[in-house]
Amino acid sequence: MSQKNMRLEVMQFLEKSIDTFVDDFLIPVEKIWQPSDLLPDTQSETFLDDVIELREIAKDLPYDFWVVLVGDTITEEALPTYESWLMDVEGVEQKTGEGDNGWAKWIRQWTGEENRHGDLLNKYLYLSGRVNMREVEITTQHLINDGFDPGTGRDPYKNFVFTSFQELATYVSHNRVAQLAKKFGDKKLSKICKIIAGDEMRHHLAYTEFVDRIFKIDPSQMMLAFEDMMRRKITMPANLMRESGQSIGMAFEKFSESAQRIGVYTALDYVDILEKLNIKWQIEKIGNLTDEAEKARDYLLRLPARMTRIAERMVTPGEEKIFSWVQAPMVR
Repeated sequence: MSQKNMRLEVMQFLEKSIDTFVDDFLIPVEKIWQPSDLLPDTQSETFLDDVIELREIAKDLPYDFWVVLVGDTITEEALPTYESWLMDVEGVEQKTGEGDNGWAKWIRQWTGEENRHGDLLNKYLYLSGRVNMREVEITTQHLINDGFDPGTGRDPYKNFVFTSFQELATYVSHNRVAQLAKKFGDKKLSKICKIIAGDEMRHHLAYTEFVDRIFKIDPSQMMLAFEDMMRRKITMPANLMRESGQSIGMAFEKFSESAQRIGVYTALDYVDILEKLNIKWQIEKIGNLTDEAEKARDYLLRLPARMTRIAERMVTPGEEKIFSWVQAPMVR
C-alpha cells in the first residue's frame, strides 16, 4: 500500500470517532462564551463610561505590549486562510455522496470557535483608542491575500504536527499577554486573553490526540512526518505579515522582536513546545519503527538540547521598532 493510501485509510479510521472529538474538545455554540460577554455592553446606560474606563487603562500599557497584541489579533483575524488550508488536507472533503465529511465538520466547528478570538481582540483594539485600526485592517487583508504555506502540503500527518505545535504556541502567547495585562493593571484585557488561551489549549489537546492515535496505527510514517516538520522548522501562521507599503514578512520580523523583548514568545518557548510534544507522544517509547524512523526518533530526542544552545546565544535587539499600527510611544 502506498503512503498516500495509508494516510487516507488512517484518516477514514479516525473519522469514525470524529463526533467524540467534537464532544470532548469543542463546546456547543449555546454554551461557549461570545465576544460581547467580555466587552462593554452597547445597550447598557453605562456603555460610554465603561469605554472611557477601558481607554484610560489602555493609556498605561507599554508600546511593545500593543505591538504584540495587534500582531496576535491580526494572526487570529487571518482565519479564512487557515480554514481553506485545512480543508485541502488529504482525507478532508467538504461534501461526499453520503453527506458531510466528518473531518470537514471538525474543521468548520474548530473555525467557528477560533473566529471569536479575532472578533473579540479586534473590538477591544477599536475601543482602546491606542491603535490605527485602518493600518491594522490593511495588514490583515494583506495577510489573507498573501496566503500561507506551512510546508505540510496535503499530508494530514504533517498538518496535525503543525496544528499541535501552533495551538500550544498561541496558548503561550495569549497566556503571557494575559499575565502582562494583569501586571499593568488591565484586568479586563487579562481576562480576555486568558479565556482565548483556554480555547487554544483545548484545540492543542485535540490535535495532539489525533497525532497520538496515528502513532498507534502508523508509527514509522508519523515519526518521519514529525521529524520532517521539525527539520524545516514550524512556520508561524503570520510569518508573511506586512504593513502598508512594505515587503512580505517585514512586519512579522519586527513583531517577533517585540514578542521576544517582553517575553511573550521566545526561542526558548519554541524549544519547550518541542520537548512537551516529545513527552506527550512518548517518542522515546514508540516501538515497531523502521530503521529510517528510528533515526528520525533519535534526531527528535536530540533536537531540544541542540536548539537550547542556539536559543541561549540569540540576542534580541533592544530598540523598539515603530509600527504604523500603533501610536508612537508617549513621552512622559
